[in-house]
Amino acid sequence: MDPSSDRVFDRFSMISRFAHLIAAAVLCWPALAVAAGPVYDVDLYALMSGTCRNVTVAGRSYTCKAVAYFHTLRGRSEFTVVLDDPADKSHIISFSGESTERTQDNLFELAVDRMLLKSSDRPRVDGLPVPLVEMSTGSCRQVGSFITRQVSTISCAATDQNGKKYELSFESDGSPMTLRRLRQSTLPSERQRARQIAQLECRLKARAAQVLPRDTTAFMIRCLGEGDGKPADDQR
Repeated sequence: MDPSSDRVFDRFSMISRFAHLIAAAVLCWPALAVAAGPVYDVDLYALMSGTCRNVTVAGRSYTCKAVAYFHTLRGRSEFTVVLDDPADKSHIISFSGESTERTQDNLFELAVDRMLLKSSDRPRVDGLPVPLVEMSTGSCRQVGSFITRQVSTISCAATDQNGKKYELSFESDGSPMTLRRLRQSTLPSERQRARQIAQLECRLKARAAQVLPRDTTAFMIRCLGEGDGKPADDQR
């Protein structure tokens, strides 16, 4: 097989996993208590492209698969990190808080008051892990602007009530962040949620393959048909 084909396949595989995890976060915003269940009130999210120079969770170092920013109608914000953990594909941490500040046009700061910790052994609601909530103190600092969609660095540091420390040092690759505002609706069914995740995966694949706008519809039909296990013609 052509090595370049292997690289493209690996990239698509990485994008697919990334899309699934981020879409899951969008569709099931973490509750503040296990009993509360999911809260579907995300109104804005931003996906950053770059490298995690350092991610530390309770003294253990990781690399990351993705970094994203979320904001809810309730005014809560978080920087979410999808960890590259071979032992746990559902390992996600979030630096969460309600108090934000923009001291300069290109400087955004978040006061962290809790850490949200997701893993494969957490209880699940609608098939998604409900996070463990650790009350914490700390802050996140983003150099960049949501308005221009450019981000340079993101750094976070927090300590929970048990003394465990969490750190993030992220550096952008210079690509514009993907920024989306979401319209609110009722909770989707399991089938609708799966379809939404599949559509997001296919759109990211189309972007990675640099599909031209005129060819996007045909690409999406083929991609969704492959995901459903049906020929493309059945999707028309």
